[in-house]
Parts: sequence; structure tokens; C-alpha cells
Amino acid sequence: MKGEKRIGILKTLMALAIVFALSHIVSAITMDKRIEYKKTTFQSPRLPKEMNGYLLAFISDTHSMTAQDLHDVVRELNKIQPDLLVLGGDFPSTPGAADRTMEILSQVAATDGIFGVEGNHDNYIVLFSAMEKYSVQPLTNSGTYIRDHFFLAGVEDLWNRNPNISVATEESSADDFVLLITHNPDISMIQDTTSVDLILCGHTHGGHITLFGVFAPALALRNTITDYGQRFMSGWAQSRDGVPVYVSNGAGTFIEVPRVFARPQVILMTLGCV
Repeated sequence: MKGEKRIGILKTLMALAIVFALSHIVSAITMDKRIEYKKTTFQSPRLPKEMNGYLLAFISDTHSMTAQDLHDVVRELNKIQPDLLVLGGDFPSTPGAADRTMEILSQVAATDGIFGVEGNHDNYIVLFSAMEKYSVQPLTNSGTYIRDHFFLAGVEDLWNRNPNISVATEESSADDFVLLITHNPDISMIQDTTSVDLILCGHTHGGHITLFGVFAPALALRNTITDYGQRFMSGWAQSRDGVPVYVSNGAGTFIEVPRVFARPQVILMTLGCV
């Protein structure tokens, strides 16, 4: 009887292992290849009342997306008609790719324009030149007013240069709603974020390969993509100072590594005044 019981347990474990493996394989070859237009909301009493319902689109980590993939995103966003498009860095880095990417993304008809920051895989000189060529405004430890009392700031990449949140936001006023764009979320744990109301970032790819979207083994390792484990895997988190941080999964894949339960995303965030 004991032997039969052991065999039964082993069979159950093997069946569970097969189901586990197959579910991750199926996810990787189906949904994880399709971009999700992820809708979320953020409400703040500091947002100007006239901006209630303001729609922000956020794209990061396009990496190896093809021109057709990018055109598809542009077509979808032009149906949605966002008020603002912000870009979170890590664009295709092959020769000529920055120009191609900015040329395509610049076709998004965002009411208040398109702004972007660099990522750790970007040559910022090449990237910013391409941005300016196609009327996409780079933010490099700098900021600008999008509307009255709505200030948009962006910082340099944490791994490659010298991001400075204080410098990026220094031209804003105390009664402004300040939105910060940074490629790497880790900066929100090592610099003062109290001048900011909301932070958008990418970089972690939602863990890229995860266990049912709950745990990312790569993020559990120190000194890899983030120093803060699962904290900045995907979605809502907080800075060291308690400022809301939203982490996008990103829209592309890195050197064709398949995503597993970490579906690529374009973020559609509706801002509300409470």
C-alpha cells in the first residue's frame, strides 16, 4: 500500500509539473506575443480640475519591435486619441533604428505632444538627435509645463549617466502636479521624490519570464535588473518616500527572449481630480 501511495503521489506531481510547464509555454506563444493596451487610473487632488479625465499614453522598452509592430501601435493609439504620449527609453539600438522608431512614433496625434527619456540600452546622443528630428521632445534632467500647473519632468538613465530628480523638477512650483518619467524605477529609492506626484517607468519588463505573473526569478537576484526584488516587477508600487510609481512591462522583447506571463504593454492612464 505504501508503495502504491508513493506512486500515486509521484504521478500527481508529474501531472502538475506538466500542467505547469504547458501553461507557461502556451502563454509564451500566445498572449505574451500580443501587446496589451493596459488601462489604469490615477487620482490626485493636486491635478488641475480642468484636466479631469486627461488620458496619458506611456510606451517603454520597445527594444526589438519591428516597424510593423510600431505602426500597429500608432494606429491603435490614434484611434484612442491620447492627450499626451510619453516614452520611457530602451528603443531599438541597431544602426538607424532610433530614427526609424521616432519617425513612426511621432505619427501618434497626441494633443499635448510627445516626450521621452533615454534607457540603459540607448545611445542618448543618437536617440535625442532622432527625437528632435521628428519633434519628440527629450527630457534629460529637465522638465516643462504641459498645461497650467501640470509639469512633466524626465531624468537621465541611472546606469549610464547621472539622473537628478531635483534638477529635473526645479522649475516647477509647489502647487503644480508633477509627473516624472524615468526609465529605471530604482532611482525612486535612492533620490528624494517628494517634489513629485507620480512616477512612470519601465526597465524590468514585468519580470520578462515569470511564474504565473506573480514571481520573477530574475528579479530575485541582487545586482541584476533591479536592486529591489519584486517591488518594481509590474504595475503600482511606491518610492522610498511613498510617492506612487507605475512600472510598465514594456512593449517589446529583449534580443528575442520570449516573455512568459509578462505580456507586453502600452499603458493608458486616465488622470482624475479628487
